[in-house]
This record gives sequence, structure tokens and C-alpha cells, in this order.
Amino acid sequence: MKRQISAGIVVFSEHNDKFEYLLLHYPGGHWGFPKGKMEEGETKQQAARRELEEETGIDHIEIIPGFEDNIEYYFRIKNDAYFKTVIFFLGKVDKCPIVLSHEHQGYEWLDYARAHQRLTYQNSKDILMQVDEFLKNCL
Repeated sequence: MKRQISAGIVVFSEHNDKFEYLLLHYPGGHWGFPKGKMEEGETKQQAARRELEEETGIDHIEIIPGFEDNIEYYFRIKNDAYFKTVIFFLGKVDKCPIVLSHEHQGYEWLDYARAHQRLTYQNSKDILMQVDEFLKNCL
């Protein structure tokens, strides 16, 4: 089985003491956070920042110290099986227009309840729950 490591950022914006989260719509139909494979020589955070800029056009983000979590899952491409780990950071931006890459077909800024409902996979919902609790307790 092949192993793959990716990094991403749960992006949020704060307005009127409420948080909104950026979700991306993937061509496969699912909704998730910006993320992608680490390249050789990159740190986890460098990879997460690069992927964010490539996928959304966001090149200025404040990474919030103290939050780092990951999800793990299996997937297949043709006859190859993979075990993937995705490391997530938490980042704050001023709400801005998004310039999507060819890898996505849409995006939305959503409050917690709507983002939780929109996310496709349970492991992404779990990360969002942890982020929301972290923000409530730390900001």
C-alpha cells in the first residue's frame, strides 16, 4: 500500500463576532477544505500555504498558533491502494473573492451549522467541530 501525506488549512473569517468557513466544491461532488500533497523539501505549513494559494488565490493568511490536527483515510486509484494523512492548520483571512483553480467547481463561505451540514465526509466534519471549539475557547 502506498502512503500519501497532504496538508491543508481550515480557512475562516470573522464578522460581527461570528465565524464563517471556506469550503471548496470538488469535481467529484464532495465539499471539503483546501488541501494538497506535500512536495519534497516542504514543511507541512509551507505545503498548506502553497496549496491554499494554488486552489483559492489566497496568498495572505494568518495561521492561528496552537491548532494542528489530521485526518487519515484509505482510497484507491485504479489498482493502487493508498493510506493518506492530511494535516490541517487553522487560518484567518479577511473575507475576499476566491480565484478557484481547475481542481474545483465552486466555493462557499458558511457559518458553522451550514458548513457542518455541507461537508461531505465525517472526518472533515470532525475537524470543523474541533476548529469551532478551539476558536470559541481561544479567540
